[in-house]
Amino acid sequence: MYKAPVNPVLFVGSSSIRKWDDCTQVFAKYNALNRGIGGAVINDITFYLNDVVFPYQPKQIVLYVGENDLTTETVTPDTVLNRTIGLYQAIRAKLPTVPIVYISIKPSPSRDKYKEKAVASNALIKKFLAGEANTKFVDVYPLMLTKDGKLRPELFVGDMLHMNATGYAIWRKAVEPYLMK
Repeated sequence: MYKAPVNPVLFVGSSSIRKWDDCTQVFAKYNALNRGIGGAVINDITFYLNDVVFPYQPKQIVLYVGENDLTTETVTPDTVLNRTIGLYQAIRAKLPTVPIVYISIKPSPSRDKYKEKAVASNALIKKFLAGEANTKFVDVYPLMLTKDGKLRPELFVGDMLHMNATGYAIWRKAVEPYLMK
């Protein structure tokens, strides 16, 4: 029976977290725990907080969710922001001071038609989190493009949505400076 680490750095969110297969090994010295849910939208994570976040009493939360929300026609950047605020407030209701590292929506080649929505959502969330205590917005979007702003399919597996080891290496480098030992 796998026993979760005590007071982990908790990685939670959609499939980009769930498929980070070596996350717990890569971040072992931080007591990392991966509780990603494939296909999750923001409201799913909010709904499942009692299952995937609160029981673990995390010392820190690393969050990646929102990209799946973009594919719904009626969802605007404001929708993504408001859902994220709802999730944030639900976490803060029980964990008022636990540091949160928010990973921005990434530039997935298969979702390129939602690029403007992704960029606008990231900007709104970054602005919101800038006014909140104990939060860090990690903008992986530009890190995953070429110098001239083009997509990098070589960072992704065949579906052009989920990352390969090279993509995750970019995330690791971006996120690790903010993790708590």
